[in-house]
Amino acid sequence: MAMFVDQTTITVKGGHGGHGAIAFHREKYVANGGPDGGDGGNGGDVILHVDDHMSTLMDFRYGKKYAAEAGQNGQGSRKSGKDGADLIIRVPRGTLIKDRESGGIIVDMSTGEDYIIAKGGRGGWGNQHFATPTRQAPRFAKNGLPGENREIILELKLLADVGLAGFPNVGKSTLLSVMSSARPKIANYHFTTLQPNLGVVRANDEVSFVIADIPGLIEGAAGGAGLGHDFLRHIDRCRLIIHVVDASGSEGRDPIEDFEAINRELLAYNAELAARPQIVVANKCDIATDEDTLKDFEAYIQEKGLPFYRISAVTHQGVRELINITAERLSKLPPIHIYEPDYVAPEPAPASPDELIIENPEDGIWIVEGRWLDALMGRVNFSDHESKMYFERSLRDGGVYKRLEALGVCAGDTICMDELEFEYQP
Repeated sequence: MAMFVDQTTITVKGGHGGHGAIAFHREKYVANGGPDGGDGGNGGDVILHVDDHMSTLMDFRYGKKYAAEAGQNGQGSRKSGKDGADLIIRVPRGTLIKDRESGGIIVDMSTGEDYIIAKGGRGGWGNQHFATPTRQAPRFAKNGLPGENREIILELKLLADVGLAGFPNVGKSTLLSVMSSARPKIANYHFTTLQPNLGVVRANDEVSFVIADIPGLIEGAAGGAGLGHDFLRHIDRCRLIIHVVDASGSEGRDPIEDFEAINRELLAYNAELAARPQIVVANKCDIATDEDTLKDFEAYIQEKGLPFYRISAVTHQGVRELINITAERLSKLPPIHIYEPDYVAPEPAPASPDELIIENPEDGIWIVEGRWLDALMGRVNFSDHESKMYFERSLRDGGVYKRLEALGVCAGDTICMDELEFEYQP
């Protein structure tokens, strides 16, 4: 049987933007053709896509790093580089995507909509954008930007309407196979089921529901004992729990104590889960040896106000009635829970003029870039004199001109700040 993987951590990275080209038009009989370097292509995005044919995260067991294609560099003749191809990562429906550092939920991949988990970087400008009447042969271009890079947790929570809960060997796998089209592997020893099994149960031609057989719990499961802790997450979404108890007495177990023990584990794991509606099923009634114990169990459950059914999954006794009552109960319950995102992106550190990148690609040309400058320019109306004076003061007070002077800027040199260009005057 293939290994079941329901939680893993991977790194995703958007493609790097392609670099702008430095090129000049060369053509016979055409003098001074001018700059014609094309722009770099944008990097590809990393996109999450629901694949209903997947039921495990096994594909991610060895592949831990996923990067989209980089954008191609620009070329001469104003040819832009090709955008990098997006990388599609297929995940099972019901996969929660969490931020590795904070644990916050980024997205619940249950609705079927694609989600961009890492955006690609923007391509850089070619030198065609930097030509002016006074600078007709710019020998510089912009580099592309890196794509987003993040570490995420993939956690699979099955999308099932009904979860079968109970101790190992109580007959959950057999019941699932009888109620639905699922064919789980079954044997007469504990922990046969090493992975959740899903089945579709058809109550009639118009009504069906999804049921999940969760591996048998043992006491201490919510604290990590046995297999239970790993799989309790798969009944987080279930709207209804069918609590299966072995009524045969074949192992000398007390059905009341078994019932309470499982409920304690559900409560320890998630109080909301323990409060979900339950149908209590006494299985293996065809081989029950102690009728008095079974009657006491039934009376105990009825005192709690819970529905109680005697069945035998092996002989199919009571199974049809159980299917019908389950479908009826589901029709009155809210739909399957979809988790709302609660991830809050950390606030970037305050931008500082000290972090500005200053380049001198050719004599007399200075390019200034950075978050601090972007924020400043977003607040300035360059058609207004007062606003332009504020911009000038901010550059001086932020030490931008002092840094330029230390690097050797001269009067009359051209300062390029995004699309803004001006001559430097000390």
